Amino acid sequence: MKTRKSWREKMNNPSLPKIVDKGGRAMLLPSPPEVEAFIRRIPLGSVATITEIRDFLAAKYAVDLTCPLVTGIFIRLAAEAAEEDARAGKKRITPYWRVLKADGSLNPKFPGGVARQAERLRAEGQRIVSSGGRAPRVAL
Repeated sequence: MKTRKSWREKMNNPSLPKIVDKGGRAMLLPSPPEVEAFIRRIPLGSVATITEIRDFLAAKYAVDLTCPLVTGIFIRLAAEAAEEDARAGKKRITPYWRVLKADGSLNPKFPGGVARQAERLRAEGQRIVSSGGRAPRVAL
């Protein structure tokens, strides 16, 4: 009987990172550990957007761009792996809640959704605002 892979096991993808051609432009497909490593470097009290992660990785590999879809998937993967680590009793987990969507809003796909992300960010001193029917975001 095949058992389901854990989120942490899914972080291992030996075929990545990889640079591919995207219409004459060099595009990075990052590895999950690289995305997670960036997230781990976001200091307490700070936030970063998916765009900042993508720009950092593109500069690191000297490519034109980093794939937004793959990066988003790996941010979510890092978030799920962090929650899995927490359930296993680990005290220091990847602070995925410090990552905002490209427009600065909170991410409903994170474990616990926007409410849990907002709770964690508030606990770190961030102020969350929402207005005019827009998604909640960190007040910068």
